[in-house]
Amino acid sequence: MRTQPNDTHPKAEKVLISLLRDASTARKFSQVRSLSRITLQLSRRAIARANKDLTDRQIDVLFVSHHYGKELADKLDKYLDSVAHENS
Repeated sequence: MRTQPNDTHPKAEKVLISLLRDASTARKFSQVRSLSRITLQLSRRAIARANKDLTDRQIDVLFVSHHYGKELADKLDKYLDSVAHENS
């Protein structure tokens, strides 16, 4: 396993590597899911902070645009329009 940067004490590094090796597949998957969720939340929060005048829906569409492309964001926006009109 690749070692940590030089600022990590070798004993701490050995413990971390041991914990990672001993973790079950379910535990590793749970950690990956948690990291992904946090990353998405932080990205959405950064977009919201940079665009304080946008609604939640606009933030969602902008998020999709940044991460998945404008084409998909436009489709999402149209879909949300259609759902909003159906519920009116």
